[in-house]
Amino acid sequence: MRYFCTLFDSNYLIKGLAMLRSLRAHCDDAVVYVLCMDTQTRELLEKLQLPHIRCISLTEIETPDLLEVKPDRSVAEYCWTLSPCLPWYVLQHYPEVDTITYLDADLYFYSSLQPVFDEIGDASVAIIEHRFPQQFKHMEVRGRFCVEWVGFRRDEEGMACLKHWRDQCIEWCFYRLEENRMGDQKYLDAWPRDFNSVHIIQHLGAGVAPWNFGQYRFEQREDSVQTVDGHPLVFYHFHQFQLLSNGRFDRISAAYKVLGKEPEAVYKHYEIAISAALHEIRELVPDFRNGLKPVTRIGAQRVAQALLPRIVKEWLKKFVNAV
Repeated sequence: MRYFCTLFDSNYLIKGLAMLRSLRAHCDDAVVYVLCMDTQTRELLEKLQLPHIRCISLTEIETPDLLEVKPDRSVAEYCWTLSPCLPWYVLQHYPEVDTITYLDADLYFYSSLQPVFDEIGDASVAIIEHRFPQQFKHMEVRGRFCVEWVGFRRDEEGMACLKHWRDQCIEWCFYRLEENRMGDQKYLDAWPRDFNSVHIIQHLGAGVAPWNFGQYRFEQREDSVQTVDGHPLVFYHFHQFQLLSNGRFDRISAAYKVLGKEPEAVYKHYEIAISAALHEIRELVPDFRNGLKPVTRIGAQRVAQALLPRIVKEWLKKFVNAV
């Protein structure tokens, strides 16, 4: 079996469900421990009866040291604090789990994960770089590695690294750059130096994201597999992807558009999967709207932008006539 863990609340449930479905499609022996950050998430996941999912409630994982720091952290900061606590909990409570891989909920899988695991081999720890292009190299100060795929083996090195990370995140995990830390991710910068069995994933089809897609060539093979510079696309990180309340999508933030047009087929496939996940959830809760971004303000801005040239022309016309 391949063991994974992830965490999300009802605002990420649509994305989380799409991720879980895609994972199972390309890793049929996957077992995923899902930390449900609220009651609705657990209730809906249990009603969906996904055979490869094991739900964990927040109360099961919250130790006294976590409860002590929880009031001082935002929702996002507390989720980051839990990033190492979840795999630690799984390894402590499920002795059959020999290796655990933490996954972000907004990933989506397009092909087999086996090439990535073949590359990792017997390493105790597996991490992946952001792979920032030159335009975003300045962002590396916040962390060379991305907490999107982080794997730990149940051996001395793997457990020592995970425990150290857990202790660090409980002590300090905030959304600001301070000394040699930033959230949960900058701690990873030291791992290749401090631990002997850390593997940095090299597969180009793993870890493609809005901040690095512009440096790759995307193609689709005859078997419908997307490729990245000739390598099968394993997973894409849909960071900041927004589901809009009108049924449309906001794919990437404006900052990333400097890299060019996002890979159309990759995003289109994800949008279909997201729509299917929302439909699946609404079969259980017809009025489910968690995680959908209102479009009233966006709509007003777009209308204003569309009308601005005409308004300016009319104003200039009136001004000239008045003169």
